[in-house]
Amino acid sequence: MIGRRILLAAPALLLARAAQAIEWRGAAAQGALVLGRAEPGTRLALDGRAVRVSPRGDFALGFARDHAAEARLAVTHPSGRVQTLRLPVAPREWDVQRITGLPPGLVTPDEAALRRITAERAQLAAARALDSGGTDFTEAMAWPARGRISGIFGSQRILNGQPRQPHYGLDVAAPTGTPISAALGGRVSLSGDFFFFGQILVIDHGHGVNTLYAHLSERLVPEGAQVARGDRIARMGATGRVTGPHLHFSLSWYQTFLDPQPLLPAEQG
Repeated sequence: MIGRRILLAAPALLLARAAQAIEWRGAAAQGALVLGRAEPGTRLALDGRAVRVSPRGDFALGFARDHAAEARLAVTHPSGRVQTLRLPVAPREWDVQRITGLPPGLVTPDEAALRRITAERAQLAAARALDSGGTDFTEAMAWPARGRISGIFGSQRILNGQPRQPHYGLDVAAPTGTPISAALGGRVSLSGDFFFFGQILVIDHGHGVNTLYAHLSERLVPEGAQVARGDRIARMGATGRVTGPHLHFSLSWYQTFLDPQPLLPAEQG
């Protein structure tokens, strides 16, 4: 059962009815994954995008790093009654991370590398677009590896002095070969060797929620495998665009990268 209920910004009567109909875990914020449960048969749409709701009413919502200050959740109740909830999305401040010493070709790829990168982005986008009916995303998330936190979600990256896109994951640094486990149960939707990510695994947890494990030295599970939370899936490495061995761990809701750290236990397990 999902925990405490939170109240969202809406007229009082609408808010009271919504609070009775939907339970929430987490609050809307930039980079946040919010889980909920509605009455079975409820239909939802976030900012115009249909949201999968499980037969028992479980659902997930994701808010991008740069989401606007407000989101709109359309709720169609089993009775046919329709409401629109206006959700305030809390802003966050993002760090700047400067990384030097990278090979120039990994910061400014040549034409051949760009063609490879384009093909790999399409593969990754297809894996992250999956809308399966699994509900492993409702589990509590476990740390995928133990080590020093060397990079956090959302920080603006400056690579060899050149501004690049923000960092869309959590980096855990430890020696090559350190065991990596599945943060949640699910199905391995992608296994490959990418230009930037190096050896990579993506796991689909249902309803568009997926996790990505990159810079691996070894992949221990094949594409299509079913894994449980805590199963050994890989070993840490230094493949792809890195300055040393670490795990790049990311969380997504479909194509929207999210911050996994608030969902992880305070202590690494």
